[in-house]
Amino acid sequence: MGKTTRVLALAAVAAAAGGVAWALRDLPAQLGAVPSGARAERMRRSPQFGDGKFNNTVPAEVLPPNAMRKTFVELLTGKQPRRPAGTIPVVRPELGGRLEEHGLHVTWLGHSTALVEIEGVRVLFDPVWSDRCSPTSFFGPKRMHPVPLQIDELPRIDAVVISHDHYDHLDLASIRELMRSQQAPFLVPLGVGAHLERWGVPAERLVELDWDEEVTIKDVRLIATAARHFSGRRFSRDGTLWASWVVKGARRSVFYTGDSGYFDGYKEIGAQHGPFDASLIQVGAYGDAWPDIHMKPEDGASAHLDVQARVLIPLHWCTFNLALHAWSEPVERLLDEARARDITLVVPRPGDRVDIDVLPAVEPWWRAIA
Repeated sequence: MGKTTRVLALAAVAAAAGGVAWALRDLPAQLGAVPSGARAERMRRSPQFGDGKFNNTVPAEVLPPNAMRKTFVELLTGKQPRRPAGTIPVVRPELGGRLEEHGLHVTWLGHSTALVEIEGVRVLFDPVWSDRCSPTSFFGPKRMHPVPLQIDELPRIDAVVISHDHYDHLDLASIRELMRSQQAPFLVPLGVGAHLERWGVPAERLVELDWDEEVTIKDVRLIATAARHFSGRRFSRDGTLWASWVVKGARRSVFYTGDSGYFDGYKEIGAQHGPFDASLIQVGAYGDAWPDIHMKPEDGASAHLDVQARVLIPLHWCTFNLALHAWSEPVERLLDEARARDITLVVPRPGDRVDIDVLPAVEPWWRAIA
């Protein structure tokens, strides 16, 4: 090998190493932070905390025995269409208008990201704008449709609410951009504030809640309620809490599941906080390998009825491929279940703004690209 060739080879290696280093530059921050000090002490006092971690009221297995092997075989041999055959239709929402004093609108922005406009207050749930729900920008589940609008195009937000710390619900880049472009507080379950503090969110904009704790913003109550899930951005689990959320105004109310397996806690939430005008329900990314921590569409319908909601809007499907089922299967199964159980269902396209008082008919827009 001549001198010139060696120099070029070394330069190529250096460039590749530099590219990898650049791609991984945010990895340490992506992993978040381990709660400590007063935050950790408050976590230890929680009724949900025991044996060094948070626990579900109904035990849940994340991966039962032999589940990983079966899942791997299905991943290699399954014939399900896990991505659409065509382009997912995306709508650019019009969000800058005057809020109605007694109105209720829900804009689905993809996956579990939703903007709720309730009695003049805007609440943004689980904002994820990144192309991948992953600790890296080059590996992990990739978005199947573009975002309907950019973060800096959002109107004034009154609260940003996080359900738990998984990458498809808590996104570093989105949190940083919202911190810069908005003045809203971040409402998070216990312990999750440690991640946001590491990312630069000031303490005065952080509100950490245990289950059944609440905060009021402009006369709208936001209450952290139970869920059946798990947490973790690192190699250990359950070091921070997960939650569903109740949003309750003087006249209007919404329930948001976050991620959860089905459990009897939904009936308790319905009895204590219902009825609701609308429920935002996780219905996708389920699988036999993790039956306790994500709901199947039929479970989502049951949860909707348990919390006594009027209108069901499905979340956690269509945007990221996180399971082995066909990409459109969740909404097809939910549609059948809604018909069988007389549930009022709305299936928006990403970006659709739904007026809960003037509901559109269900248009199966996904079938043309399934």
